[in-house]
Amino acid sequence: MIDLHTHTLFSDGELLPSELVRRAVVTGYKAIAITDHADYTNLEQLVDAAMRARYLEDGYDIAVIPGVELTHVPPKHIAPLARKAKECGAEIVVVHGETAAEPVAPGTNRAAVLCEDVDVLAHPGFITLEEARQAAEIGVMLEITSRGGHNMTNGHVAAVAKEAGAMLVVDTDTHGPGDLITSARALAVALGAGLSRRGADEAMKNALHKLDYIISRR
Repeated sequence: MIDLHTHTLFSDGELLPSELVRRAVVTGYKAIAITDHADYTNLEQLVDAAMRARYLEDGYDIAVIPGVELTHVPPKHIAPLARKAKECGAEIVVVHGETAAEPVAPGTNRAAVLCEDVDVLAHPGFITLEEARQAAEIGVMLEITSRGGHNMTNGHVAAVAKEAGAMLVVDTDTHGPGDLITSARALAVALGAGLSRRGADEAMKNALHKLDYIISRR
């Protein structure tokens, strides 16, 4: 399992990075991104904490990817904040998409898929075909999530992504120890979203390709 979207107690998660990573190792993870909720008020601190968590690679057979999830940020601030995150050392930038489960500002999805510094648009809700096509053009991955509430639109996201040719990725949006999943469970989530077995496998491979790219740039 390669999970590009998780949280620790540095935002609204329940675990220290060390606890989260250890549980991920036991669950069979190959890599985990620490992407706590960020805006201009805490970006530098979160990126620094996530980067420090890479010490856990020295002792466990897992890649730890420092990142952030830009959350409830006004759409016009997403691009500059994503750029700042990368400049601070974030290896992955997730944007909290227009989930049907929360009052996210309209225009958030569009701002994310127009930004080259964004890697993943998380739980993008009722994303439009136009937005998905822009994501495909720029290389932003659309998330299929195992998280309750956010996952109610997985089927829509999968269908629109397929029509647009956009890349999908399966993440957990982990907040607590019970949220981590195995690769088999991630495959089931993808299939449950209506993907074919080939499409589900491709979604899993997209996370691997992103991991390989990140590691190659270290």
